[in-house]
Amino acid sequence: MKKYTISGCTACDSCRWVCPGEAITMDADGAHIDPEKCIGCGKCVNECPSEAIIEVK
Repeated sequence: MKKYTISGCTACDSCRWVCPGEAITMDADGAHIDPEKCIGCGKCVNECPSEAIIEVK
């Protein structure tokens, strides 16, 4: 299963709404992905306008 991390988030909040696993939360520092909830679908990657969400290799 693919895993993702976030670096350089601009806190636009777009990714949170497309996540079917509700794995993304927002706080003052931007978006965060809960690896326990992430299903690896990649919808957040496609939605992120700042390309801050990247696949962990």
